[in-house]
Amino acid sequence: MTGFEEPSTSYEETKHRAKVESHDLSEESPIKGKYMGTDSDRHDMIVLGRKQVLRRNFQFLSTVGFAAVLISTWEILFANVLFSLTDGGTAGIFWGYTVTVIASIFIYLSIGEMASMSPTAGGQYHWVSEFSPPWCQKYLSYITGWILATGWQGSVVGLSFLAGTIIQGLITMNNNSYNPQPWHGTLLVIAVVVFAIIFNTSMAKQLPMVEVVILFIHILGLFAIIVPLLVMAPSRNSGKVALLDFYNGGNWSTVGLATMIGLLTPLGSMLGFDCAVHMSEEIRDASDTLPRSIFWGVVLNVILGYLAVFTLCFTITDPSAILSTPTKYPFIQLFYNITNSYVGTDIMVAIVVIALVCAVIAEIATASRQIWSFARDGGLPFSPFLSKVSPKFPIPLNAVIVSFLFGVVISLINLGSSVALNAIVSLTISALLASYMLSIGCILSKRLRREPLPPARWSLGRAGMAVNIIALVFLVPFFVFCFFPTATPVQSDTMNWNIVMFGGIFLWATGFYVLKGRKTYIPPVRIVKRDI
Repeated sequence: MTGFEEPSTSYEETKHRAKVESHDLSEESPIKGKYMGTDSDRHDMIVLGRKQVLRRNFQFLSTVGFAAVLISTWEILFANVLFSLTDGGTAGIFWGYTVTVIASIFIYLSIGEMASMSPTAGGQYHWVSEFSPPWCQKYLSYITGWILATGWQGSVVGLSFLAGTIIQGLITMNNNSYNPQPWHGTLLVIAVVVFAIIFNTSMAKQLPMVEVVILFIHILGLFAIIVPLLVMAPSRNSGKVALLDFYNGGNWSTVGLATMIGLLTPLGSMLGFDCAVHMSEEIRDASDTLPRSIFWGVVLNVILGYLAVFTLCFTITDPSAILSTPTKYPFIQLFYNITNSYVGTDIMVAIVVIALVCAVIAEIATASRQIWSFARDGGLPFSPFLSKVSPKFPIPLNAVIVSFLFGVVISLINLGSSVALNAIVSLTISALLASYMLSIGCILSKRLRREPLPPARWSLGRAGMAVNIIALVFLVPFFVFCFFPTATPVQSDTMNWNIVMFGGIFLWATGFYVLKGRKTYIPPVRIVKRDI
């Protein structure tokens, strides 16, 4: 071994050995023919100790579409501009997004390499199990699985709630007498989740094609918004004002601190590309297609995100005029102030809502595959039920239904307290950041221990250690600042309760591990068949 990351066995060598077992695997699997995937897919499933029970019908373009649409970069930048505009201003939006983009490159390069080594629906909790030191493999993997499960389930509610409340904001814009009620928002959330569940059940076979169609909506929809904004804007900021004029609306001690807290919006707009990883057992030639799809999905959304960022920075000439909007969404007010047309505003906001609702389709798919994978390893209560897949209907239907029910039940919390609901929703960002830190930290520790890594078709090579370190340098401060409230002085309704939710899940998972999980959970590393 000449380097930290050089495997002792090549990918082709392990693939050759796996062919001996491939015939038996085909006979055991309920999936036949082309849906079994390629020889590389069969090799990977043997090495990972898994049986193919889901259809591999996603290919490169549909996987790119799945990831790019779910992340909703430009849509989130518009919808959540309130936070970055309050803490950072237009300059904060631009530089915050730029920092996020640089960080994302290193984070997703690391994620892509691990996905190529072990293309499994388990994703981060599997990688932690396989790459962490033996003395903490089981516990760390278990905690990562719980954090991921709750984070992705919360994301379903979060995106649905965002779409629903934007609709309420649009109604407020058009009807001054409208009095938005919590139950209105809850019903809209349930409607969005029901819509998404239809595509994840009755149209499950067509989901890859659907994601390709939605991808074009995701791309073209942005241009349908930014072109009218840039053409019709009565005035625009100068380059100096747009990119160098910071704002501290949250009354923090320094503008720099305010800008760091305002990173929440640009960070959220690029977080979650591991969604494609959780679909890996439904992707054809996953060990190659998956990392390439993540990479190009990031590239596409970065470009679309910058178009949205520049549009916001140059057209928001008076932040105070849109921050105090009765719609509660400054971007709605921005659209109206520029177009001076209710119809035009309605159409442009509708595009954002449609894109977000379509993203929920992918959210449900991701969340259900993650809990299905964790359940088959005995990591959750009622694991036998959650991990069941019928040969006649090869999707994790029980996990999909549970994800649907979770979304509906959690949305009901809004009837009592929107603060409580936002606390649950905010868990998504901290959960994903924590899972990235744990998995990247574990592969870095394996490199530092000079242990050989599994072979990969998409490898970072000797640059791997540097890429992992840089990713962690960004992730740690991101993780810290995601727990900060958006403004001072802090009150109960403005407090960021994310830290309470994250700590609660961590303590719950640890307690459940001590009482039951350590007996029932089978860490993935125990069933992996590697000779390295």
